[in-house]
Amino acid sequence: MLAQFLLSGVTMGLTYALAALGFSIIYNSSGVINFAQGEFIMLGGMATVFLVGLGLPLPLAIALAVCTAVLAGLLVQKFAIERARNASVVSLIIITIGASLVLRGLVQLALGKESHALKAFSGDTPIAILGATILPQNLWVMGLSLGVVAGLSWFFGKTLAGKAMLATSHDRLAANLVGIHTKNILLLAFGLAAALGSFAGVMVAPLTYTSYDLGVMFGLKGFVAAVLGGLGSSGGAILGGILLGLAEALTAGYISSSYKDAMPFVLILFVLFFMPRGLFGAHVTERV
Repeated sequence: MLAQFLLSGVTMGLTYALAALGFSIIYNSSGVINFAQGEFIMLGGMATVFLVGLGLPLPLAIALAVCTAVLAGLLVQKFAIERARNASVVSLIIITIGASLVLRGLVQLALGKESHALKAFSGDTPIAILGATILPQNLWVMGLSLGVVAGLSWFFGKTLAGKAMLATSHDRLAANLVGIHTKNILLLAFGLAAALGSFAGVMVAPLTYTSYDLGVMFGLKGFVAAVLGGLGSSGGAILGGILLGLAEALTAGYISSSYKDAMPFVLILFVLFFMPRGLFGAHVTERV
């Protein structure tokens, strides 16, 4: 049973990690906590279901769904965040909440309130591993999530765009002074975060179903994972997502499934009380 819970927890934890990475990327680049991140997750799953229903092959439907979410992320940055760039942090957070409500309402109007199922990528026959059983879709989630993390590591370490994003995250003024177009970097950050979220939504749709309001809880859990690992830390976001997934699975297995969705809020209270900067958050020293 423990192996079963651990496998289930890691699977969901990796999807939370992708959502948390989206929070961290935008926070590093702009200082904004984007509470529309959950809607990108929902948009990926819902758009894929809709496009598959139109008869498109699954790979093409996934690609178009991710592109749709990226476009939504770019529009949020261009027409909401950029126009309020001098606003206070609280105002920017409220703007992202408003953007999430708009995206959720548009999807509800276009695709309805019903829950939708997406066909598993490679069948539903369980596979026995370490005395536990796991669905092939869980393996897809694990493998693709790790592939995305590896791709992000290469992007930030080997490409000019990735290094420009890192430079902007460390010091936006200095990045401007050396010729980096930080406005374009902010657009790239929102697009990349939307792509990560939508891809997570596509992968998890065959396991949990998808609906217009799916992003609310997934967004909150992604935020908790980001805070748990240290907001702004990519490695912390991954570890925080996995720890949150494991905590949920063990709580559901050994206590009650009724308390599973309460675990993120218990964890974030614990972090805020005892580790305000998370597991891998930067340690800041102020001279007074």
